[in-house]
Amino acid sequence: MASQRRLEYLPWPAVEAAARQPGSTVVLPIGALEQHGPHLPVGTDSCFADSLLDLVLKQLPEELPLWRLPLQSYGFSPEHTGFPGTVSLSAELLLGLLEAVGEAVAAAGFERLVLFNGHGGQIALVQVAARQIRHRWPRLAVLPWFLWSGPPQLLELIPEPERSQGLHGGRAETSLMLALQPGLVGPLPSAAMPLEPPAGLSLEGAVPCAWISRELSANGVVGDPSGANPGEGDQLLERLVAGWLQLFTSLLTSDWPQRRPALDRVQPLPTAPQQ
Repeated sequence: MASQRRLEYLPWPAVEAAARQPGSTVVLPIGALEQHGPHLPVGTDSCFADSLLDLVLKQLPEELPLWRLPLQSYGFSPEHTGFPGTVSLSAELLLGLLEAVGEAVAAAGFERLVLFNGHGGQIALVQVAARQIRHRWPRLAVLPWFLWSGPPQLLELIPEPERSQGLHGGRAETSLMLALQPGLVGPLPSAAMPLEPPAGLSLEGAVPCAWISRELSANGVVGDPSGANPGEGDQLLERLVAGWLQLFTSLLTSDWPQRRPALDRVQPLPTAPQQ
């Protein structure tokens, strides 16, 4: 049953027993509360991370040692402030929160922690948190995964230029929401493509800039959602679930990372003193 994989539903002896299983793994879904244009809910990234993880867990064999934590629905979203409904944590606060979760997971005896992130604006921050958790608790493997970048050939379904320029509230996110929660999708706005940056630069990608949505779009959309449709959303969802199911299975049926004796001698690093 899916509920048996939810760590918050277990009493502490069951959590202790779960952590003792070889390869025991905990997943923390991470979203954000931020504007997604006039047609999508502010909890879009949270909905994606939470719903997709549950769909994957339902298909995993029961014997695989994976449990999930409750959704962390607030994220790091300063680029979307200025629109009603956006709630952004500071980078320091989110780092501290993720490190506290990592500490608790490590102290319980689990072997792995997956930070399953649905918000593109905090990819780097989640990666920093993962490295800091691993540095402090070397015996805990930490994997900072981004929902949209794991499964192969995912965005080939989206035509150019929307594939590379539909950064926020565009066709891909709108189609996926039409597949998951069509009742939450409002009338689709027209394209709101940003001005091209100087030659050789990009809003995201190899040579990115720190963009602010208010500078790019009056309605918060960076892209063109007008071509979004439920059929395309169903295809995206199918590829996402299949891709992440394969990746989680690959992790859970492996002995990665192999333990080295040196790690057994490493003590957790002390936390910084409170000011």
